[in-house]
Amino acid sequence: MELPSTSSKISKTALRDLVYQRLHEMIENSRFSPGERINVEKLTAELGVSRTPVWQAVGLLEKEGLLTYNPYKGVFINKLSHRQAIDLYSVREVLECMAAELSVNRIDASVLERMRKILAKQEKVIRPPADLVKYSKLDFDFHSEIYQASGNEFLIELLDRIKNKMRPLVNHLEEILPDLVQDHLDVYNALINHDAASARASFQRHNERMKEQITKNGEDG
Repeated sequence: MELPSTSSKISKTALRDLVYQRLHEMIENSRFSPGERINVEKLTAELGVSRTPVWQAVGLLEKEGLLTYNPYKGVFINKLSHRQAIDLYSVREVLECMAAELSVNRIDASVLERMRKILAKQEKVIRPPADLVKYSKLDFDFHSEIYQASGNEFLIELLDRIKNKMRPLVNHLEEILPDLVQDHLDVYNALINHDAASARASFQRHNERMKEQITKNGEDG
């Protein structure tokens, strides 16, 4: 029996990873709605690949909690229940407060400048009619800067996993967008002033505000 060449294995793995990245981008950019069924055959044709790397990528995304595969119904974008969303934000609150405290004395001028630019973009995209997709991307970027600045690789890994699990959340944020951006501004100012207590309090307020909005919207799976 002739074993496949190493280059063949690498090629197949690289193709799977490319499809995974593309699918991940589609989910990030709200190409699919939470609870929506994905037509795998149509997706395969659109990406111009065989079914194998697509199904491999689906398997990876299922492990991340972004997709669900039902053998009798197909592949679906996950939709977080009300309880799951509250639980997720409760965990994120604790971890983000820790990240903020660690970042206070580690964050540098270049990170703060990137955060400032992100905040300026956020203020623009929330103006009516607000662009929730762009805001969501900028929100993830803002939080990620603080995660990275914490310098704790295990904390960063946990927060990134939680961030990804939040993508299937159905929520309506238009009415609180100015408050969310103000929370970000408060965190930013606290980091500039090396004020750990204020950074922690701002993150607590931010996550509590999200939980209140989730409860108000009554999203349930």
